[in-house]
Amino acid sequence: MNDALLYLAVFASALAVDLIPFFGPPAWMAMVFFMVKFHLNPWLVLIAGVTGSTLGRYLLSRFIPKFSDRLIKQHKSDELKFVGGKLRQKLWRSWLFVFIYSLLPMSTTALFTAAGIARISPLVIIPPFFLGKMGSDAVMLFTGSYVAVNASSVAHALFSPKSLLLTVPGLAAIAMMLFLDWRVMLQQRKLAFNFKIWK
Repeated sequence: MNDALLYLAVFASALAVDLIPFFGPPAWMAMVFFMVKFHLNPWLVLIAGVTGSTLGRYLLSRFIPKFSDRLIKQHKSDELKFVGGKLRQKLWRSWLFVFIYSLLPMSTTALFTAAGIARISPLVIIPPFFLGKMGSDAVMLFTGSYVAVNASSVAHALFSPKSLLLTVPGLAAIAMMLFLDWRVMLQQRKLAFNFKIWK
């Protein structure tokens, strides 16, 4: 298949995933698949994927307000109000908030739903979201690609004593990212954990 068509497929996959108004597979997984399977340039994959994600989320912000009552649970209303308030700050503060939010391991559905409901200008949300996703997706893309290509050597190295010692702080960091209550931290500036994350 022509490389241009493959990059277009990366773009379309990321766009489709980020049009989903509820929890879905992350776009970076599709990006890793195409990059590893077809030996694509990682930087072009990253640009195509993040551009698709950004367009997908923007389109989501345009149509989701019409269906938000049916798609979004009641307990999300406080989060939407909080996010909407942050988006109405001075431009540089709004950009900083969106940039940091895009770097965190949180769904950005609430971010774009709030932007759509509040009719926030795309200038407020699109540029910092794009930059934030470039950073977070780059980490996931290159990490996922390395593991996929070097699965056997990674598995062997994981069981060395040195690796096991280095794994402990890594696992602790992952656990903190998973169980840290980001909503409480952002809204109330308090450190809180929520261990009930599984259905």
